[in-house]
Amino acid sequence: MNYQEEFLEYLKKEKRMARNTQEAYHRDAVDFCRFLKERGLEDPAAAGNPDVLSFLTGLRKAGRSAATINRKLASIRAFYTFLMQEGIISSNPAQNVRPPKVERKKLEYLTLDEVDRLLRTPDGSVLGRRDRALMELLYATGIRVNEVIAANVEDVNLRIGFFTCTGETGKARIIPIGRPARAALEEYIYETRGELVKGEDAEKEKALFVNFYGKRLTRQGLWKILGEYGQKAGIEKKMTPHLLRISFAVHMVQNGADLKSLQELLGHEDMTATQVYLSVTKNRIKDVYDKTHPRA
Repeated sequence: MNYQEEFLEYLKKEKRMARNTQEAYHRDAVDFCRFLKERGLEDPAAAGNPDVLSFLTGLRKAGRSAATINRKLASIRAFYTFLMQEGIISSNPAQNVRPPKVERKKLEYLTLDEVDRLLRTPDGSVLGRRDRALMELLYATGIRVNEVIAANVEDVNLRIGFFTCTGETGKARIIPIGRPARAALEEYIYETRGELVKGEDAEKEKALFVNFYGKRLTRQGLWKILGEYGQKAGIEKKMTPHLLRISFAVHMVQNGADLKSLQELLGHEDMTATQVYLSVTKNRIKDVYDKTHPRA
């Protein structure tokens, strides 16, 4: 039986995953079903735990990374969860398979001093005020580059202090914004943005952040803006939207944010993606212990 296309619809309509994730999970399911056929198993519903283990073992022998194997295992689990919901099977052959350990790269993030230097860099010009609001929002919310590019003016509620982010999956999440970001956004929206969006465009353009010509800011434009300010602020790390997102998450965890709340703020589908920030807390605790315990 061919369940792969129905699985893709399940990922789209029920799980509402981001498009890239949908495609990756579907592709992994197709690869696994092809592997089963090569083993003489036409119906994936008849696969067992040994089949899943053999597939993963083959990937490891082929030199695939632990992160790739983990994702493929997650895809296979999701595929069989779908088959269970459809009443086709009664148990998930991938459920008890242990994923390989992934060696995490050391997180690179901005220090609080670097964030302060970055956010103080924009001047009082029209573009400077726009850029301050832009960077304040990125650091205040931890949103992704495509999310800030897609943001509209109506997504900002300055009275209550919230930003509504639709995100990759179509699921809206409401993220608080602090006082500095609210002040910068208020100045930009009510005083500055109108100097960039003029004439007929002022009625048509809904974008929150616009370029010099009053059109929606592009991904490339955002990267260029951050790169230039990173250099001006004397920050040696490569300044990107993702670096600000990581810095937001790290600083939240360091100041006591729980992982579940952080997962919701970041819009992560899986808690695994959020748990990477625990390493920062562990490292910090170790540093504190080494510096303060008399017999460390």
